[in-house]
Amino acid sequence: MSKYQQQIENEIALRGTMTVAELSELLGVSDQTIRRIVKPLEESGKVQKVHGAIKSVENPMTAPFQTRMLHNRRAKAELASKLVELIEDGQSLAIDTGSTAGFVAHALKAKRNLTVVTNSAYVASTLSMKSGNRVFMAGTQLRDHDGASFDRTAFETIERMQVDSCILTVGQVHPERGFLVHEQCEADIAKAMSSIAGTTVFAIDHSKFLPEPATGMVAISGLTSKPKIVTDLPLPASHLRLLKEAELFVAKSS
Repeated sequence: MSKYQQQIENEIALRGTMTVAELSELLGVSDQTIRRIVKPLEESGKVQKVHGAIKSVENPMTAPFQTRMLHNRRAKAELASKLVELIEDGQSLAIDTGSTAGFVAHALKAKRNLTVVTNSAYVASTLSMKSGNRVFMAGTQLRDHDGASFDRTAFETIERMQVDSCILTVGQVHPERGFLVHEQCEADIAKAMSSIAGTTVFAIDHSKFLPEPATGMVAISGLTSKPKIVTDLPLPASHLRLLKEAELFVAKSS
């Protein structure tokens, strides 16, 4: 399979459906080239042509992530595609759990020979199926609603590792309180992953940048380096002060 075939298959799997024009712009090649590359993928049953677009024939949304991964699917796919530009073949990564982490895992299938430690069964199963990858599942007991582990062995596995980057997700970003998650165990895992990483990367779609903090959410503290934020749209004015504390990467300029 050519590089472009793999890219097209990954992008369509992430977004569900894309037009030829969208793929042409994304890959920087002509519409004719896209049609030529897509034809064998269609013939082998890996994609499907429908109403002038190209559609994935497999649905990566499996329970218990189904509802959350369908929410803001295109935004998460776009930021995931942007994020993998920061990752090189052969790097080591720590990845937390969350619907956005699921999209990042699918996008990372375009990379080779990754070493990954994660407390997400979804992320682990997605990346362990790629030849050349080494994947370490952190934890033994999995939560029933998202397949994530936060037991003692999860932290012990993470603490034994050293990685190039950790990729974290959040429930909300507040202008004053910063990066927020729903439970203390999620904040603790984020801190543990940041402590073993050379670089901390937050994957956050635009819907998470809200002016008012949700009641009961927990702030992530103790980051060991200036984080990077990868998102799909420019930050709202209320959150621009984050640029003093973080490096921003935006998938779309507007």
